[in-house]
Amino acid sequence: MTTKTIKVDYLARVEGEGAMYVKIKNNQVKQVKLKIFEPPRFFEAFLRGRKYSEAPDITARICGICPIAYMMGAVHAMEDCFGVEVTDAIRAMRRLIYCGEWMESHSLHIFMLHAPDFLGYDSVVEMAKDYPDIVQRGLRLKKIGNRIMSLVGGREVHPINVRVGGFYKMPTKQELQSLVPDLQWAVEAAESTARWVAGFTFPEFEPDYEFVALQHPHEYPINEGRLVSNKGLNIPIHEFYDRIAEIHKPHSTALHSTIKERGNYFVGPLARYNLNFDKLTPRVQGIAHDIGLGEFCGNPFQSIIIRSLEVLYAAQEALRIIANQEISSQAVIKYTVKSGTGHGCTEAPRGICYHRYQLDEQGDILDAKIVPPTSQNQSTIEKDLWKFVEEHIDLPDEQLRQQSEQVIRNYDPCISCSTHFLKLDVER
Repeated sequence: MTTKTIKVDYLARVEGEGAMYVKIKNNQVKQVKLKIFEPPRFFEAFLRGRKYSEAPDITARICGICPIAYMMGAVHAMEDCFGVEVTDAIRAMRRLIYCGEWMESHSLHIFMLHAPDFLGYDSVVEMAKDYPDIVQRGLRLKKIGNRIMSLVGGREVHPINVRVGGFYKMPTKQELQSLVPDLQWAVEAAESTARWVAGFTFPEFEPDYEFVALQHPHEYPINEGRLVSNKGLNIPIHEFYDRIAEIHKPHSTALHSTIKERGNYFVGPLARYNLNFDKLTPRVQGIAHDIGLGEFCGNPFQSIIIRSLEVLYAAQEALRIIANQEISSQAVIKYTVKSGTGHGCTEAPRGICYHRYQLDEQGDILDAKIVPPTSQNQSTIEKDLWKFVEEHIDLPDEQLRQQSEQVIRNYDPCISCSTHFLKLDVER
């Protein structure tokens, strides 16, 4: 009888701190854990008793990489409660700032966190010695995304210009036009990136996933839509908790999400791409076909390609918005505060980010629920680890460890985001 354990106490090249534990006995996998041990951050508890208007700025602090996802989820939920419909100009600016977040977040992951796996480097610092131009391209793409967030949001980390009902200030036409040269460069750079990463060697790995994403009738989903899956889910966002359950696992400070009566599911770029390919631009669709990807991708190792295509889409979409946007001085619309429950769900770079708030007559928050994408993916990541190790159990231990870590990095997990809540029961 032989027993061996693959243990990684601190995962590298992920956002936040986590660990991996795999136990193998007699050449069979017996236990797999993605251990999220960062302290719970209790953001829902922080929000209780605060004014509805504070929610966007408080939730932005959940993540320094994707604050817009949390701000927009909070804003949409409050507007849902109050019955607010924003103008086309405000809606367009919200989409534009989200494009900036997709560009900066995806670029960070593609070039700094994920590409080293495929090229055999332990870090991007090592990779930069042999691929200086590639790394410089990634840094510039990220910088362009940050610039959009700064222009529309007031600053690039935890923006301050977003509010319920719109913005505190709208950018001018001249300010928006100043983004155009960089975005034109970004379109070409993103296409080059997609073609470059498509040449990587990918393990054959394609489990049967239930992909879940927003779906909008006319647009590639960012801020709005119904929740759909490739296995029949099709619901408005306010039915999220009717179909989704959150459960606590002892080894994790993040709650695991499952579809009731079905099990784990997969959110993020692969889900968006597979469920909304027809909403991508003709250029993105054409490149996908050119590099042999097609309309469906079920291999999570190839998520780096999908992220590159979404960077291209975001750059094109940003240019479209700037070219078509009628500048309005109306930064915010009037609304009446009232009691009720509001729901919001947007597509963070890593997948759907769901918010629900219950408010009293004064607009004070009575209850808050936030479900980030990484916690929704955690059960699927663990299932991937189990399946991958079983299929590659004969690999040398060090190689198996490295590729198992890569299984996790395929999801670009934002571990700090996921540790937002832990139910605590005390018996005395």
